[in-house]
Amino acid sequence: MNHSFLPSEPSESSKPPSALTWLLRFTLAFGVLNTLLTFENRWPGFGVLYMPRLSFELCVAVALLIAWVAWRGSLSGRVVTLLTVCFMALVAVRYAFVTAPAVLGRPVNVYWDGRHAGELLRVAAQSLPGWQLAAGLVMAMVGGMLLGWVVRTAIQTLAASLTWQPARPWILGSVAILTVSFVVYVPDVRDTRWYFSLPLTPTIVNQSQLLARVWLPERGETWLGPSPAFDGNLTSLKSQQGRADVVLIFAESYGAVAFDQPALFHALTPTRNELAQSIALSGRQVVSARVTAPTFGGSSWLTHATLLSGVNTSDHANHNLLLASQRPTLVSHFGRNGYRTVGWMPGLKRPWPEGTFYGFDRLADDSGMGYQGPDFGYWRIPDQAAMSLLHAQELGFDTLDPERKPRLVVFPTTTTHAPFHPIAPLVDWQRLTEADGGYRTEDAQAALAAPLAAQRPLPNYLDSMRYQYGWMASYLKDMAPRPLVWVIVGDHQPPALVTGTGASWDVPVHVIADDLTLVLRFLAAGFVPGLNMPATSLGPMEELTSVLLKVFDGAPIEGVEPDPSLADWTPADHTTAPSTPDT
Repeated sequence: MNHSFLPSEPSESSKPPSALTWLLRFTLAFGVLNTLLTFENRWPGFGVLYMPRLSFELCVAVALLIAWVAWRGSLSGRVVTLLTVCFMALVAVRYAFVTAPAVLGRPVNVYWDGRHAGELLRVAAQSLPGWQLAAGLVMAMVGGMLLGWVVRTAIQTLAASLTWQPARPWILGSVAILTVSFVVYVPDVRDTRWYFSLPLTPTIVNQSQLLARVWLPERGETWLGPSPAFDGNLTSLKSQQGRADVVLIFAESYGAVAFDQPALFHALTPTRNELAQSIALSGRQVVSARVTAPTFGGSSWLTHATLLSGVNTSDHANHNLLLASQRPTLVSHFGRNGYRTVGWMPGLKRPWPEGTFYGFDRLADDSGMGYQGPDFGYWRIPDQAAMSLLHAQELGFDTLDPERKPRLVVFPTTTTHAPFHPIAPLVDWQRLTEADGGYRTEDAQAALAAPLAAQRPLPNYLDSMRYQYGWMASYLKDMAPRPLVWVIVGDHQPPALVTGTGASWDVPVHVIADDLTLVLRFLAAGFVPGLNMPATSLGPMEELTSVLLKVFDGAPIEGVEPDPSLADWTPADHTTAPSTPDT
């Protein structure tokens, strides 16, 4: 009998799955994708940690995928590839979203961090042996390919699971319930999102808005805050010895953590005391304050711009606008009052056309300051060597010479930059004037061979702070000209790998001077004697600009008068650190 007209038996592959089989396939695919959108940082370090949370965006995506499958059927290979690429991008965003705050202590910024990502990678590459770098690249490539395969397989499996119609009403109903739970959340009142991971959508929207603000020039200066009054004449910097040189040192990664955490405070007390004693032996005084930096763990240029302009540039877009404006700065203010202005920037390794905003009379970068010694890692010029070159080229001259202009120097240091390695040895200042730069090849080799703990950098950080205090102490005691005003400002806290989570954004400010009258004006403005930070901040970094202008310009200091008992104060009274730090 001819059976050609009888219905054929369904093949094994076309049979609908059992409920258990479907549930296993769906759960596995959804679980893999959900894990990739909900992991957290494993602190300290750059690793990730599984978190039992739910991605709201993935739930919504499943509902949309059901609609697509119901309309078009199974996904084509091209659509699967597109979804895989988009999902991999979301995974990368998630990694940056959870890693940046844990490592840097601040949210990721796609515009500025993206622009400097290549430089950061070069820094990391020069801190690792070649074989480790090669192995890391191979592992990254293999890991990326493996992750792409896993994501593609999971998406295909999830889409195939959604073709089973009996499951769709249950899935859509679950998504509806989860959506209601997500929407009715009220902070501090009704926590209906406790099982959700923080969504990525707000981060993507915020970063997109940031890019739009940066790339739309018609914004103009209306986004920038007001500038302080740069209308004084620097009267307080004049004395019988002449007009004082002013050196503004942005101390890289010098944060309040060095004072606020007892363990770090006591570890640095001996070298901090040595600095205080050197200041006293040189006949100078030191006063200190606390201010709040506009950034944390990186982006030093935000602090530089904020202090020099008196305009808050914690918003990266505003920083970009500031550099395109005609706003006055401390640099232009000093230049207008007869100072030679010098940007001394050993960390500047590339053309910096934006720097013309500041209008330095001289801008010396990595290749322009004449360093002849061996390279100490990516930031190749040690801070002591940079200071020696600065002294020889700009500061070591007779300040009573009527032909000599006083100097304003802006000097961002680099040796204390993360990963706080390698650290050059402290050497005799006379050696640094030699043709070879004062260092031997074995000095650099020994520094590069020192242990580097990239994920637990606290010991390296402490060593870098000791180095900073050390070269400053020896310079002030043995080399510094008169009259001189040193303003040391921490540019930001070190990364959260050092500070831990939840640290403040505060940084120390020290003013070292040989003019007691000037020092008393700083005390009247809220500074305290010695190197130890007070518990109370003067305010945000831009407030410090106003304080410097008032003190240097001889303007009245509002709100507080100097304590008469400080008239006989000497630095020797404040060279010993307290038994416990200010907090």
